[in-house]
Amino acid sequence: MSKTYDFLKECGVFYFSTIYNDCPVTRPFGAVMEHNGFLYFSTANTKTVYSQIKINPNIQIVAMKAGTREWLRMSGKAEETTDMVIKQMMLDTCPILKKRFVVDSESYALFRIEEMKSTLMDDCGSQPIE
Repeated sequence: MSKTYDFLKECGVFYFSTIYNDCPVTRPFGAVMEHNGFLYFSTANTKTVYSQIKINPNIQIVAMKAGTREWLRMSGKAEETTDMVIKQMMLDTCPILKKRFVVDSESYALFRIEEMKSTLMDDCGSQPIE
């Protein structure tokens, strides 16, 4: 697994930013999956975050490890996937999502992060990570 994924899983909650009318919009997320070297996240296609991603796929995630000064910033482009096998994997990886979705829910949207760049920050500075 990648260091980025491991860090996000350890944090539990991370902050997911999109762009709306040239302004950043940030909200907490917690469900993330890694598969074949890509990170995935999900939302409902009825939410504002979905429309924002469809208009501008550039996203950023920030997470801070509790009780430390370590934090991560990850940027990339969100690309929607409709692959039912991967959508089911996401539901299995993050069972909390099963309270809202089944694999073929019309509102269930799954995104893969493309062109991902991550940086880990701590007291000693920053370093790019995978």
